[in-house]
This record gives sequence, structure tokens and C-alpha cells, in this order.
Amino acid sequence: MDLEKRPLTAPQPQADGCLAVAIRIPVRIVVLVLVVPVRLVWDALAVCGRFLYFRGLRPVGRALAWLGRTLIVTPLAWLMEHVITPVALGVAQATVWLLKAVFVWPWVGLWRYVVVPVGKALGWLGRVLFVIPAMWLYASVLTPIGHGLAWLAKGLWAGIDWSVRGIGAGVGWLLRGIGTVLGALGRWIFVVPAVALWRWVLAPIGRGIAVVAREIGAAFGHAWRVAGYVSLAVGRFLGRLLRWLFVDPARWVYRAVLTPVGYAVRDGIWRPTAKAVRGAGRATRQAVAAARRSMREARADVRRMLFGAPKERVPVGAVPMEPAPVPVARREPDTPGTRTLGSSTTALTKD
Repeated sequence: MDLEKRPLTAPQPQADGCLAVAIRIPVRIVVLVLVVPVRLVWDALAVCGRFLYFRGLRPVGRALAWLGRTLIVTPLAWLMEHVITPVALGVAQATVWLLKAVFVWPWVGLWRYVVVPVGKALGWLGRVLFVIPAMWLYASVLTPIGHGLAWLAKGLWAGIDWSVRGIGAGVGWLLRGIGTVLGALGRWIFVVPAVALWRWVLAPIGRGIAVVAREIGAAFGHAWRVAGYVSLAVGRFLGRLLRWLFVDPARWVYRAVLTPVGYAVRDGIWRPTAKAVRGAGRATRQAVAAARRSMREARADVRRMLFGAPKERVPVGAVPMEPAPVPVARREPDTPGTRTLGSSTTALTKD
């Protein structure tokens, strides 16, 4: 017994025949010429379809879905939940109760209180009149007669069985012989020619058709992949061309022209103008405040000239006809004399 492990050999690829090699290159060239325009049109339609779907159909669909959900689904759901469902439940319960009262309960009472008692009485009467006499007749009369007839039939069946077995054996031998002869004739007349036709005619033709179909399928797959590369290259070229014609000039204009102009406008015009406007606003507010203050003082002077100065208020608890005490000012300290160089008014320089 060989106990050493043998390396597993991979199955060798089957070599292509001369027919496959002969039709491969022409078929691939023709299929490539036919498939490249189709692949270009397909990729262009795919790009347009994706753009239309993501930029048009999907937003519109979402908007329509939201609108339909807001205007139709939500009101219908509320109506179904709060109106139709309670009404339907009430109508269903009333209908069920009415149907029970009209059709179910009368028949149940009739069955329970009329049919069942009558049926029980008829069952008891039928048992007494028919079942008990029939059972006695079966046990006392029919059973002995049946046993005698069964013994007679058993003897007759034994004789018939012996005769039938002999005749069946002869007929079976004859049929086996006839079947053997017919099987041989059928094999040589039908099976052998059919096998030869399949092995030497149909199988080679089928293998040739399979090789041609396989090569055509492989050519289509190869052409589709090559057309995909061509379509990718064309798309990249068009994208780069559009970038060179539109994107790069627009970016250069933005960086080299619009950005410096914007900075210049911001630093030279916008900021000084805003600063001047803020200064003018500040000056205008100050002037308006000064004018308001002057107007208030002028109104106060006119009021004093026309109506006199306002009366002094007498504090509560003061004696009439006596001068009211003058309040001491709290802003300046009450000093007995003028301040000299030798005097000290702070706590740190007092003696």
C-alpha cells in the first residue's frame, strides 16, 4: 500500500482546435467594430441617465412624495383612523348582532329545544324497532349461512387456483420468448442506428457549433471590454478638454483677477467708506444729542420766565412759617478754611 502523498496535479487546459484558431481573429475584429459605437452610446446614455436621475428625477420624486404624503396620505390616514374605522366597527358590530338575532339565535333554539329531543326519541324508537331485531337476525341466521357459503367458496377457489397457475406458467414462458425476440429486433433496428447517428454525425456537428458559439461569445466579451476602455479614454479626454477650456480659465480669472480686485475694493473703497459712514453717524448722533439738550434747556428757561421758578417743597413734619433747614451738599467736604501748603487733609499726613 502506497502511504506517501502524491502531489495533486492541476488539470491541463484543453488546447484549442484549428477551427477555433481560424475563426477567432476575424470574429473578434468584426465584433469589435460593431460593439465600440454601441458601447460609446451606452456609456453616454448611462452618464446622461445618472445626471438626469440624481439632478432631476430624484429631487422631483422626493418633492412629489412629500407633497403626496402631506396632502393625501396623512389626511387619509387620519380619516381612516378617526372616522372610517370607528364607523365601520360600529356598523359591523350592529350588523353581526342583527344577523345573530335574525338567523342564528332562532335556529339555535329550534335545534336545541325541538330537533334534538325529537331526534333522540326517533333514535330510541328506531333502535327498538329495527336495530335490535336486525342484530338478532344477523347473529342467529345470517352468520351460520355465511360460514357454510365461505367453506364452499374456499373449496371452489382452490380448484380454480391450481388450474390458473398451470395456464399462467405456460403463457408466461411464451411471452418471455416473444419479448426476447422483439427486444433483439428493436435493438438492431432502432437503438444501434440511433447510437451510430449520434456518435458519428450529431456529436461532431454539435461540438463544432459549440466552438463557434463559444468563440463568438468570447469575441463579444473581449470587444465589450475593449469598447469600455475606449469609452473611458474618450470620456477622460472630453473631461480634460472641458477642464482646459472652461474650468482652468475660470479658476485663473477667479484667482488672478477677481480676488485681487475684490481685495482692492474691500481695502480701498469698502472699509474707508464704512469707516467714514460710522464717523458721520457718530457725529450726527452727538449733534442730535447736543441739539436735544439745548432744546430742553431752552424750554426750561422759557418756562421759568413765563411761570416762575417752581415752589420749594416743605419736608414732612416741619413747623409752618419757619425756614426749612438747608440740606448740606454731599459732593464737597465742609472745610473750615481754605487749603494751605501747611495744612493736611489726608489721614496719612495728619499729626
